[in-house]
Amino acid sequence: MDWVGRLFDARESLVRMALVVLSDVGYLLLGTPDNGTPTQWVLAVAAFAAGLSFHRRPLVNLLLQTALLAVTIQVVDDITINQVGASWALLELTVRNPRLRTVWLAAGLLTVVDLTDSLGDPFRRFLSGVFGLLVEVGVPLLLGLVVRTTREVTRQAQQRAAEEQRRRESESRAARADERSAIARELHDVVAHHVASMVLRVGVARHVLTDLDPRVGEVFDDVHGTGTAALADLRRLVAVLRHPDGVRGDAALTAIEPAALPGALGAAVDRARQAGVTVEADLDPAIGTLDAVRALAVLRLTQEALTNVARHAGSAAVARLTVAVVDGDVHWEVSDDGRTRIPVALPSGGGHGITGMRERVEVLGGRLEAGPTPEGWRVRTVLPATAGSGPAGPA
Repeated sequence: MDWVGRLFDARESLVRMALVVLSDVGYLLLGTPDNGTPTQWVLAVAAFAAGLSFHRRPLVNLLLQTALLAVTIQVVDDITINQVGASWALLELTVRNPRLRTVWLAAGLLTVVDLTDSLGDPFRRFLSGVFGLLVEVGVPLLLGLVVRTTREVTRQAQQRAAEEQRRRESESRAARADERSAIARELHDVVAHHVASMVLRVGVARHVLTDLDPRVGEVFDDVHGTGTAALADLRRLVAVLRHPDGVRGDAALTAIEPAALPGALGAAVDRARQAGVTVEADLDPAIGTLDAVRALAVLRLTQEALTNVARHAGSAAVARLTVAVVDGDVHWEVSDDGRTRIPVALPSGGGHGITGMRERVEVLGGRLEAGPTPEGWRVRTVLPATAGSGPAGPA
């Protein structure tokens, strides 16, 4: 029955009214003697004009059609055209008016006006007029109520389906969160234990072996520092895995060697330049000292942003990449002048556009800003020194 609701869609009211008008014109030309009287045509044209003018206001249309019907009953014998107009107006009102009380009052008004045509007639003829109301008032009223009920049932079914979909998605997210939490615990118990043990043993060896060659001491110090940094990164990754919002994406589940970040950013810039984009890069040397998680985030954000510049700003655009470390926070920004809109082919940075970038930033405690500028487009953020410490706005 869904087709019934589509047939009486409010957006198609003008089409339905036009079809009713054409059928009434056909009746006047073919179904009446002498193609209708002048009075009939005047009243019919008035009904047509009211229906077409107020097709989006069914209550006003019904009142006008009912008034014209009352006049027609007094001046002409064949009132079919105006009866059809009033009946159709009642159908439209029943389908579209949210208040059933208004619908019943309108139906009662039309019934009273229709009965005036039978007043003073013999009983059998009056009784025939009463039964005629079943077609003139009852049928449009019943059909309109069926359409209303069908729409309501469809709406409730769609609402239940949407709620069921949300429930399944919620259960899926909860299951993924539980699984990630279990992985986080296992990761911490297995890997962190061994790394901490190695760091502890290196520290003990450095303390016990006092007569070491300075070069060996430097190696011990490096191993101890690397192990300590690895533990810090591991704790941060475990926190990401346990974070409830972490189920939306793998924003920080892998890492790179921080010292390799400048070279990786240079490779991303070179790839964009090979695609025809002019890239001006301003990289703070201190980015080589970042922790592994934020280093990876900076790399992925840069790859995605430069990809978007090439895709949306065009090959003749000039992009500006700025990465700076201020008081431990990473200030990152990519902007372009947007001179052209000629897309070019460039491999994706592995994200999901602005949405993926925003999720990656938020999981590290930052907040991404992306939007147009007078020159083109800009995306920027600040990654705080301690991941998860809360949102940080761009500088």
